[in-house]
Amino acid sequence: MKLSGWGRYPVIDSQTQSFASLAELHRCLAVAGDLIVHAMGRSYGDSALHDRVLLSRRFNKILDFEPQTGTVTCEAGVTLADLLEAFLPRGWLLPVIPGTKFISVGGAIASDIHGKNHHREGCFSECLQALDLLLPNGEMKRMSRKENRHLFQATCGGMGLTGIITTAALRLRPIRSACIRETRQRCANLQEVFQLFEANPEPTYSVAWIDCLSSGERLGRSILMLGEHAESGPLRLPPPRSLGIPLELPSFVLNKHSVALFNHLYYHGKPDLVAGRLTPLEDFFFPLDRIGHWNRMYGRRGFTQYQLVLPQESSLAGITEILQRTSASGLGSFLGVLKLFGPANDNLLSFPMRGYTLAIDFKIEKRLFPFLEELDRVVLDHGGRLYLTKDVRMSRETFCQSYPRWEEFAALRERLGLQEKFNSRQSRRLGV
Repeated sequence: MKLSGWGRYPVIDSQTQSFASLAELHRCLAVAGDLIVHAMGRSYGDSALHDRVLLSRRFNKILDFEPQTGTVTCEAGVTLADLLEAFLPRGWLLPVIPGTKFISVGGAIASDIHGKNHHREGCFSECLQALDLLLPNGEMKRMSRKENRHLFQATCGGMGLTGIITTAALRLRPIRSACIRETRQRCANLQEVFQLFEANPEPTYSVAWIDCLSSGERLGRSILMLGEHAESGPLRLPPPRSLGIPLELPSFVLNKHSVALFNHLYYHGKPDLVAGRLTPLEDFFFPLDRIGHWNRMYGRRGFTQYQLVLPQESSLAGITEILQRTSASGLGSFLGVLKLFGPANDNLLSFPMRGYTLAIDFKIEKRLFPFLEELDRVVLDHGGRLYLTKDVRMSRETFCQSYPRWEEFAALRERLGLQEKFNSRQSRRLGV
């Protein structure tokens, strides 16, 4: 079976097996050879790709809900879309939501995902009460911050390399409306959007669209979006209108001229300030989910998302240099996102740190990877790192310099015999 991540690069031939029960999973695990779990295929690169893959999307039952505490227990193949459909009409929502609802709970844990509120709520693991993990010898481990803590810290953000997540208990938060009260403000350049992020620490949600091709005094011109949950309103809204891209576009459609035109129109298409408008929750969190197969826009070669985080003290200087190089190269796309992070957690390979994260989509082309190696050096020089869930080409050297606890993670894998059973193309490339 041909498989890829969301970036559609690389595409590889994999031997696949699917499971819908623990009994089937144990039989799959008993087969000789190493493997990785692949659920919805929304990690961008090769972190869920290998010669042998277990497909977990049929392992997707919601098992229990405690309305007194807001705790839901589910199998790892349940998606965030499933949880929204089941619990949003009842007034419950996950505290941490990424930019797509079409990811599995197991994938969210393995990536320790973050949302537009990391500065307030942290990563997905903060709402994780406990999880069950299947080890190579067939033993099931229950873990949390108090029980088997070190394995818990390795699993959250561990990219599926510590075992197979089977079930998880998650804390939901009560809400009163399925709408977000949103404020949008246009920013002339990168320095202005940084100033506005710093001046607005109170809003629950904050994110900025950023023009990655602007230059000079307009470098990093942006639209900052702030959001709070509405205090009243319906909990069930009509499904958002959607459209699809039925086939992959020719690669020449996205070029520096078409992207620059889109960025100009998008930046100038809104008033300077829109304050407190009601926006459907799904439109605020998942705007791209309304475009089916939007990854086809980048053509048959696919794309990669380059997501970095820099410490707060070096973020402005480092991101300025990244944007200057990207603008000069003409390679960046219209999908550029800037967010403010809060403190790092104590998970071994979790991505966020206190500072700013920038994510830019790049179409795969011949000169891209050498250019990204230049950006890697800028990231390292400023004390930052790259997000493993988006990565498809980071070097082992870059990984080891930017993830200070990687040796602790690798030692745990060796001690438990995990490297003999759980591997991905990414883990092989990074040497963990």
